[in-house]
This record gives sequence, structure tokens and C-alpha cells, in this order.
Amino acid sequence: MALQLPAGIQIDAPITPEFERILTPEALGLVAKLHRSFEARRQSLLAARVERTKRLDAGERPDFLSETQHIRDGDWKIAPIPPALECRRVEITGPVERKMIINALNSGADSYMTDFEDSNTPNWMNQMEGQINVYDAIRRTISLESGGKQYKLNEKVATLVVRPRGWHLDEKHVKVDGQRVAGGIFDFALFLFHNAKELLARGAGPYFYLPKMESHLEARLWNDIFCMAQDELGLPRGTIKATVLIETILAAFEMDEILYELREHSSGLNAGRWDYIFSCIKKFKVDRSFCLAERSKITMTVPFMRAYALLLLKTCHKRNAPAIGGMSALIPIKNDPAKNEIAMQGIISDKRRDATDGYDGGWVAHPGLVDAAMAEFKAVLGDKRNQIDKQRDDVTVAGKDLLDFQPEAPITETGLRNNINVGIHYLGSWLAGNGCVPIHNLMEDAATAEISRSQVWQWIRSPKGVLDDGRKVTAELVRELVPQELEKVHSAVGPNEPTYAQAAKIFEDMSTREDFTEFLTLPLYEALE
Repeated sequence: MALQLPAGIQIDAPITPEFERILTPEALGLVAKLHRSFEARRQSLLAARVERTKRLDAGERPDFLSETQHIRDGDWKIAPIPPALECRRVEITGPVERKMIINALNSGADSYMTDFEDSNTPNWMNQMEGQINVYDAIRRTISLESGGKQYKLNEKVATLVVRPRGWHLDEKHVKVDGQRVAGGIFDFALFLFHNAKELLARGAGPYFYLPKMESHLEARLWNDIFCMAQDELGLPRGTIKATVLIETILAAFEMDEILYELREHSSGLNAGRWDYIFSCIKKFKVDRSFCLAERSKITMTVPFMRAYALLLLKTCHKRNAPAIGGMSALIPIKNDPAKNEIAMQGIISDKRRDATDGYDGGWVAHPGLVDAAMAEFKAVLGDKRNQIDKQRDDVTVAGKDLLDFQPEAPITETGLRNNINVGIHYLGSWLAGNGCVPIHNLMEDAATAEISRSQVWQWIRSPKGVLDDGRKVTAELVRELVPQELEKVHSAVGPNEPTYAQAAKIFEDMSTREDFTEFLTLPLYEALE
């Protein structure tokens, strides 16, 4: 018997018997209720992003909001953090793939952010299988046999936190009253409906990471969705807890306000460094005075990144909120001990700086990095579950500090080629269904790919986009290098992988076309089944 869909809901995708476990009429009813109540606001906020971008392109500079000065000056705190989120020294992240979920929960990390967004290609199968995987993981029935090996959960596992898609992404396969639903609402509502009460019974709760926000009004939208969803499911207000990724330059000017909007549901902020760099490039892409050096030189210690990291830390602890450090993209290098030692020292240095600054935890991308990262936080925290009591009253960050975009050099041919190579390699993998890819001993996801393609676009147009040998970065030079880098990618992944040639065409088009594509995943998603 075919699945009976609630009135007004249309699903243009396969519904297997397994998917029916998730796509129940009651769960879809919650999706429809939230869509009908909030889709107009989502569209209005997306339109506001477009208008803000036009003003920035015309020369406006962001600053702290005068109309919310009272919030920044106020003596308020977020609601108390539940015990399951008090200790987050090391958080591991990765897509909602079955083996990844088991390995991440078993990794020894305090928390695992399972990702329906940047490290996941959001095709229909991935999204639905991801919902099944987290459903099974929460009930501890998840297992897998792969390569002659059996995977199952340990007795002690990390606390699960879910990242739904950002506001800009639709779920094109599901329509309510003829309109596509927001990908974030779809991911959130299905997970909450099926798992909130089960998580509470097991001593945890429905915990989320919220990506890509550009204003406190976007946080207010999430908060209102949380309130309605809790009411619909009979959950007490404040049951949901959400950590916001500060990964746009505009959100950096509204951190207090974002915490305030979510204060009943907040579990802090995270320094989403890679998307943050992309956001800076995107928002100042036509400013002739703006030009960042190649990606490898934009570390957490350069002026604008250091200001952002310290302001986030100070803001969180002032409000009794956890401050979680961002991802180091380094991963273990199994076949080269010397390079592996360099990578491990990079991880250690990154986490040592975060812990010493006062952060309560940080992210890693691989189970093999958990112990090294954990040691750095334990060295600073000892037996403490966090260091929220470490107030950073010594930190003062002005708006100009967040906009101190240095360094501008070097830009080398090697750096340009690396951006092209990573872009092609990542996009090709994404199109094949894998959104989290080790490339050149770094773990790449959509955020790092965004830096690669946006830097190339911006270097072509900026008068400062000049290689260290004096050559100007031009569309012609990029078109010359793309086939050379595609050949290198094919030598690494195999010559018969068709998605990489397609990826090279997409990367070249996005990098050299006159208009700037807001998110590379938007046109890519439309090309997916």
C-alpha cells in the first residue's frame, strides 16, 4: 500500500520501505506546519541578504548595530546548559554516512556533529539514509559490516549534535502546497519528531548546530521554529539546544544579538573559520582595495581572524555560553611519517592556542586526531568540564579590527593551481555523492571549496590579484591551467571518472563568469537527481 501523504504534501523522489519509517504522515505533518508558518519569513530574510549584498557592493561597510546597543550592553545570560553539553573539549564532525557515524560516536570525542550540510552531498538518498542512520544510532541499533569488518557502537559514545542545512538551501524533492520546503526545516523537523523524546529518555536531548546565518533576525526565525515545534510535540520550551556557527562576516557583528535571540535554546557559538574566510571574500569581492593572499597564508593568527576568534570567545563567556573553536583541516598522513609529524604538530598548535585563549573545545575531522586535541584541552582545563568562567575582559575588538584584511600577499602560481585543483577535485567528488574529501592531506568540504573558487574569481577582478612573479591573474590564465589541473586530478582518482571533467567545466565557468554565484552548491544541487 502506497504511503498516504498529508494534504498538500508532494514528494518527487523514491520512497522505499525504509524511508517510510521516517516519512510518516505525522512527521511530514510537522514539516508542513513549520513550512506554512515560516516559509514567507525565510524568503523575506533571503531577500534581505540580497539587498545587503547590493549595499556592500556599493561600498557600505558593516558595523555593530546601533539599534541593538542595549542588548550588547545588557547584563543577561543564556539559559543553563544541560549536563550532556557542559563538556565539549573535542568535537568530531562528518557526514551522516553509516560507518562515519559509528566511528565518530566511538572516537573518544566528547561530541559528534553529524552533518546534513557542508560535508554531505544533499542528494535524496544521502538525506534519507542519514535520517535512518541517526535514528538507529540514537537507539543503539546501528551496525555495519564492511570489508570483512563489523562496526557497532561502544558502551560509551559521544554526544550527538545535528547540523541541518542552511537557510539558502531547499529540499527540492518535497513540496508543500506547491512550494519547495526549506532544507533546514525538512532536516530539523524529521530528526526532532522521531528522536527528541528518545534522546531525553537517554539523558541527552535534541541538540543542533545552525549554519550560515547572516543576522540575528535569522536566529530569531530558528528560535520561533523551535518554540512551535516543541509545542507541537509536547516538549517543554528550552528542550532544544542549538550552537550557532559564526561563519559569515556579517554575523560576526551580531554575535551578542544572535545569542540573545536564542537565549532560551542556546548552547553557544562556534568559530566556523573556513566559511568565514569565504564570506569575507564573497562580501567584499568587488572592493578594489580588498584582496587576500592565497589560502594557506590565511591562518587563525592573521589580524582579522584573530580579532574574530577573540571577540567570539569574549562574547560567549560574558553570556555563560560555550565557545567552540573551529576546524583544523589537517588529517593524519599514514604513508609519510615526516609529513604526518608536521600535520600533528599543526593540530596540536591549533588546539593549544584555542585552549589557552579560553575556548571550551574545538573541532577535528578525523578520529585519529581526537587524542592529540583532547590532550591540549585537558592540559589547560584539567578536570573542569569547560572554562566559561574565564572571562576575557582584556579583549577589545572594534569593527575596523574585523575588517583588517591582511595579508594580501603572496599569491603564487602554486597557490592558484592549488585552488583550481582542490575545486575540481572536491566538486567532482560532490557530484559523485561524497561531500567530505581528503585532498592533499587536508579534509575538504564545501566551505574550503568555496574559498578556492571565490579566491580565483576575486583575483581575476582585483587589481591586486597579481602573482609573485608579476603576472596578473586573468580568466585566460585560469582557462589555461584548468585542463592541466584536471589531468592531475584524474591521475589521482582515475581517468574514467566522468564527474571530474564536469567539475572542471563548472569550476572554470564559476571562476571566470562576470556574475558571482552566491553558493556553489546551489547550481550543483539542481543538477543532482
